[in-house]
Amino acid sequence: MRRTMTVGVLALVIGSAAGLATTSLGAGQAAPGATPQGPPPGAPPGPPRGGGFAPPGGGPEVGLNTRPPNAPNQKPAVAGQTRAPERKANVAFDVVTVAEGLVNPWGLTFLPDGRMLVTEKPGRLRIVTTDGKLSEPVAGLPMVDTQGQGGLLDISLDPAFSKNGLIYWSFSEAREGGNNTAVARGKLVDGAAPKVENVQVIYHQVPTFKSALHFGSRLVWGRDGTLFVTQGERSDTAGRMQAQKMDSLLGKIVRLNADGSVPKDNPFVGKDGVRPEIWSFGHRNVQAAALNPATGELWEVEHGTRGGDEVNIPRKGKDYGWPTIAYGIEYGGPQITGGIQQQAGMEQPIYYWDPNIAPSGMAFYTGSLFPAWRNSLFIGGLASTNLVRLTLDGDKVVGEERLLQDLQPTRERIRDVRQGPEGAVYLLTDNAKGRILKLMPKK
Repeated sequence: MRRTMTVGVLALVIGSAAGLATTSLGAGQAAPGATPQGPPPGAPPGPPRGGGFAPPGGGPEVGLNTRPPNAPNQKPAVAGQTRAPERKANVAFDVVTVAEGLVNPWGLTFLPDGRMLVTEKPGRLRIVTTDGKLSEPVAGLPMVDTQGQGGLLDISLDPAFSKNGLIYWSFSEAREGGNNTAVARGKLVDGAAPKVENVQVIYHQVPTFKSALHFGSRLVWGRDGTLFVTQGERSDTAGRMQAQKMDSLLGKIVRLNADGSVPKDNPFVGKDGVRPEIWSFGHRNVQAAALNPATGELWEVEHGTRGGDEVNIPRKGKDYGWPTIAYGIEYGGPQITGGIQQQAGMEQPIYYWDPNIAPSGMAFYTGSLFPAWRNSLFIGGLASTNLVRLTLDGDKVVGEERLLQDLQPTRERIRDVRQGPEGAVYLLTDNAKGRILKLMPKK
């Protein structure tokens, strides 16, 4: 049985396949009378820093750049570094609900046969079929610390998965005196009762720090087979200052070999008092990262405070400034650290947002289903409850578009963004009744 409900230009179609629902949306069109919604039921509790719902000066917005900046007296270092002009691709698409009933899903990756591995923040990993059926939780994962922003985070396949069956995941782990971000790997054993075997925790962030905030974390494989792990600085003042301390892994992006060992060509190998795992430093909380398919370089989008979410290209050995330099202001209103946005020897973001979007998950689009979207960068918005599309010209952001501002039945926090094997755009929505959505060309 198929039912179609039409509201203005919006049609809701409920299909007969289990777990599948389709919403047809016009490009950039909102349903008549639509208004932004509050946080969806089940949104994680706790303060908004680094990924909570609707921080001051952020949150849902209709249109683009309709709000004043939180720090109106701050000037970008270069023209076009913020508030790019709206550039719509005028793409009409359907939003298909692939699966639902996930509890705060966090990370997604595709198996070779098109099924998905999806993490849930409370510590469960599931295999999801293409028609939306959820497996029982995959057995064998270590315990996770689910306080605040902690839990089971990103998921990735080994580049040689077809031969070795290894999967990798990042998570927050309890340690004596606190907790930290960690990465584990194990062999996936598929079947009616899936499990992972021979689990090894290959990376522990140090030092252990007591906080429920800013764990990061995304896992991205470089073209050379090394693994980038993005992290946070744990938010508290003592933690944020460690983003500039080179004997600490807080506030760093690290680069590892597949077995957790340190690549010999990492920038600080052999330097006294410096952790050899470090690739780049001065980061606040990185929950979005992907490899640029055109250049092979790692790109990331990290949470700022109140008006400082930023896009960076984290290059070997470079300092990205936090907390010495930053755009925006503290959540409570005062200036950040010394109130400066530029300093010699510290890298500038290629783009930043004020107000915030609260970024999580990103993907460069290279598929053929949406020719007008090719080479766009998609970023999930938690506080903004929409999907952000950036138009790029090399390393510059030259346009921005906000999608899913008319998502039905309500706007949702977008936690992860991936391109599917068929060229669809897949999204995870972050709430206690989370969904896997995919964007398909409008029928």
